[in-house]
Amino acid sequence: MPGLLLGDQAVAAAAIDAGISGAFSYPGTPATEIHEFIQAHASTNGGLSAKWSANEKVAYEEALGVSYIGRRAFVAMKHVGLNVAADPFINSAITGAKGGLVLAVADDPGMHSSQNEQDSRFYADFAQLPLFEPSNQQEAYDMTREAFDLSEGLGLPVVVRLVTRLAHSRAAVIRSTPAAAPPEGIKLPDPRDWTLLPVNARRRFRRLLDLQETIREFSDESKYNNLSLRGPRGIIATGLAYNYVREIIGADSAYSLLKIGTYPVPVELVRRMVDHCNEILVVEEGYPYVEKKLCGLLGVPGKAIHGKRDGTLPPDGELTPERVRAALGLQAVEAPASALDLPGRPPALCAGCPHCDTFKAIVEAVESETKPILFSDIGCYTLAALPPYNAVHSCVDMGASISMALGAAKAGAHPILCTIGDSTFTHSGMTPLIGAAHADANMTVIILDNSTVAMTGGQEAFVTGDGFLKLLKGLNVNEDHLVMFEPLPKSHDQFVEIIRREIKHPGLSVVLACRPCIQLKRKITDSTTSVSTSALTGSARTKPEQQSISTQG
Repeated sequence: MPGLLLGDQAVAAAAIDAGISGAFSYPGTPATEIHEFIQAHASTNGGLSAKWSANEKVAYEEALGVSYIGRRAFVAMKHVGLNVAADPFINSAITGAKGGLVLAVADDPGMHSSQNEQDSRFYADFAQLPLFEPSNQQEAYDMTREAFDLSEGLGLPVVVRLVTRLAHSRAAVIRSTPAAAPPEGIKLPDPRDWTLLPVNARRRFRRLLDLQETIREFSDESKYNNLSLRGPRGIIATGLAYNYVREIIGADSAYSLLKIGTYPVPVELVRRMVDHCNEILVVEEGYPYVEKKLCGLLGVPGKAIHGKRDGTLPPDGELTPERVRAALGLQAVEAPASALDLPGRPPALCAGCPHCDTFKAIVEAVESETKPILFSDIGCYTLAALPPYNAVHSCVDMGASISMALGAAKAGAHPILCTIGDSTFTHSGMTPLIGAAHADANMTVIILDNSTVAMTGGQEAFVTGDGFLKLLKGLNVNEDHLVMFEPLPKSHDQFVEIIRREIKHPGLSVVLACRPCIQLKRKITDSTTSVSTSALTGSARTKPEQQSISTQG
């Protein structure tokens, strides 16, 4: 029976059915639900490891380790996470894969929850690896299953690319027969293939180059690339964009149509379309990747190529049926007027969020300073960039708050504060803090420890509370200026004074603001309350005792 699955879940189900031994990820929208689906399966069925990783680089390297011993491995992340994992990802094209290794990466056109709109197809092209791009949830499942077989057939990692609209929409998906259990024992590769000394790396790179013709033949012959030649006007549609095109032109159309679902770009199919058509519209979600390949440096002589490069389609944001309709020169369909005239509701920190009290204290602590610099990082606390706090002056990439603060401090700026969440700190904040401690830089780091990865749904944090203090001491932070404090409204004045004191210290200070996320507290309360509904009549629910946090410094 088909199941109603998100695109993310379809990919995850395929990885499970492909017989993976390990799944690895770091939470990041729109990819988070992939790993959560596998985790839920592992918790009830066992048979595979599915724990969150410290960051995307670690996740990819853990998957490489599984592949190295001859087992199937799966790793998932969002597009900017691939920036973090780029080092092992690119080099894994040289080492190759022993057990099937598949990377699912979810891009975010329109930047619903991301810093940019980067297109992961360029990463696969750069690494010279094959990539699948599904147009619907069933293809997401089928392509992921095939990706494992292709990975083992080529001895290379394989990429599956999703976009937000597919990742977070549901459709019926039919799952095929699960793969047989992996064989007993461990099959190790030739260690020279995985030891990238120059003498080995040159030989392995030559192998990767020699495989390119095989990879191109696979794409040219793939069942996911389909060409229908009809009229002189052609459309090339990739992945999810194919659905928008079909919605506009219908099944019986005078347009010639090429659907692309696998990469490298199927050259022979594209060549046949170019030979047949006078003009071609390229419709693709993300950057004009295929369009650039088609146009080349000087374009196609005698052919008009339209798309994002010439402004026929907008170069930024998500595609929509309306945008595709306009690109085809068709009359717009008037949308029905909204029945509700609702005011806008910009995102905001939750009522009762511990970060609210921390940022209130920060704002008051620096109000007497002439030009305080408030670096920050990626997490729900980034919303403090908005009123009433206006306490975030930067948000670039994971861990950048500490690195940027260190750079500014070395250049003589003062006062400098940076805020970073607990999970972001263990993801990418530890390394720059080692540098800040070594330099005893004149800056104040405020770590927002709410005991969870709140921004992406409340995944487990790697370290919290007293464990955080031990970690920071191990990173060589001066204990005389290492403060642990519970930000509460009743302790506001005390917290303000602590921050002011540490700003005045001419060196590195670290303040650990520890208070659980309000949503996490609600979950804990619900899970620890055994009082029946009838027994609650006329009385309050029992609440767990609050964590006792001492003030040091």
